[in-house]
Amino acid sequence: MLISNHILDNTKLVKSPNYSERTNDSDIRLIVIHCISLPPKIYGNSYIEDFFCNKLNFNDHEYFREIKDLKVSSHVLIKRSGEIIQFVPFNKKAWHAGLSTYRNEENCNEFSIGIELEGYHTEKYTNNQYESLVEVSKALINNYKDLNKDNIVGHSDISPDRKEDPGKYFEWSYYLERL
Repeated sequence: MLISNHILDNTKLVKSPNYSERTNDSDIRLIVIHCISLPPKIYGNSYIEDFFCNKLNFNDHEYFREIKDLKVSSHVLIKRSGEIIQFVPFNKKAWHAGLSTYRNEENCNEFSIGIELEGYHTEKYTNNQYESLVEVSKALINNYKDLNKDNIVGHSDISPDRKEDPGKYFEWSYYLERL
């Protein structure tokens, strides 16, 4: 897998309006692993894509009314099937981490790449997701000089008081060994 102009080659691109410029667009030194499902624990639909593009019909599910005022995005989403969808170019700031701190530096969105796994923090991820995550991670590490496998964290690592993802079922050793 290759990256051209901060976009993954041969993957689906769905442009999200939920991003901003980085203070320094070459300062990319952290990968943050997340999980998301809309509604929670329901998979195989297009609600995540709709949410990241501000097109979610908030009348489709009661839970959606709780998130209707949020503007969120991630650089990449990996579906349960392993399908990879990119929403924001890697040199732009996706809105995935919120209040966060990494090595005493706040605002991780400023220097990180967010990867969402379709899932829930109390459930296991699929083999297809791990395969795609390894492939994307390798491409990022090969393309951005300040990224390496020591600079990969879960959302819960940078926002421990607010977040639990990717959760206790995320197989860190299985993933990191393949990098």
